[in-house]
Amino acid sequence: MASSDLKSNGRDRPLPFVYQFAAGAIAGVTEILTMYPLDVVKTRAQLAVGGGQQMGTVGTLTHIVKTEGFSRLYRGIIPPILMEAPKRATKFAANDSWGEFYRNFFGVAKMSQSLSILTGATAGATEAFVVVPFELVKIRLQDPKSTYTSTMDCLGKIVKNEGPLALYNGLEATLWRHIWWNAGYFGVIQAVRSALPKAESKSGETFNSFIAGAIGGTVGTILNTPFDVVKSRVQNTVRVPGVVAKYNWSWPSLLVVAREEGFGALYKGFVPKVLRLGPGGGVLLVVYSAVIEKFKDMREEREAKEAAF
Repeated sequence: MASSDLKSNGRDRPLPFVYQFAAGAIAGVTEILTMYPLDVVKTRAQLAVGGGQQMGTVGTLTHIVKTEGFSRLYRGIIPPILMEAPKRATKFAANDSWGEFYRNFFGVAKMSQSLSILTGATAGATEAFVVVPFELVKIRLQDPKSTYTSTMDCLGKIVKNEGPLALYNGLEATLWRHIWWNAGYFGVIQAVRSALPKAESKSGETFNSFIAGAIGGTVGTILNTPFDVVKSRVQNTVRVPGVVAKYNWSWPSLLVVAREEGFGALYKGFVPKVLRLGPGGGVLLVVYSAVIEKFKDMREEREAKEAAF
């Protein structure tokens, strides 16, 4: 979603990077505060090796609250909170920046479907480098067998026992996860927005943004869930010198999971993940669009005052 595509009353001049960054940060934190318990359920499902009986999303949420307490639904939320601002800000700002780069590179004035997919994939790769250490700590804390007492305890023990570079375990898997999700998300919202009836009001614009974002989030989730499964397992593996990890690189790990547990295991945690990232994608787009429009209002007010003098 390029900011140049967020048009309201002809206000299509791109905002400076800092405003795109701030809008992405606000949208990201809003989404994670709303949807985080589903991420805990998703990670637990993905870390469950084998084809044992699964409790389902509602059953897992209920079980966690009954046996571990409500606060466990937010176990490991500190790394995502710290991560969400730079992560979502990077997602949208990088998408806007790469979109401008590709439009100039290919000599086109507007985003096309194929250009939206290329831009989203490139933005996803950019985003992946930001999030890996935060994701690794979050995954370790969300594991029900985890013995870490806090975020700092987890971080300290990883660095001490596995070395500082261990914080980037799973980088390659994270790259694939974000490339596929962003390509699906940004590629689809471009098409959905074009297909929806033109909004005649602010509430109509909000509705269109939510629908486009929700559909984009769902498609992105369908595409990237297998890579998310192997990423969770790669990052939850404690590295031991001289021992080759079972889960190491994405594509071989996909084959290992499919061979040992069946193809369906590559979609473990899909329901809570799509419940989060479908509506969550809508929340992201609605909040990001609203904040961008607010910033444009502020710019117009400032420029009007400057013109008056």
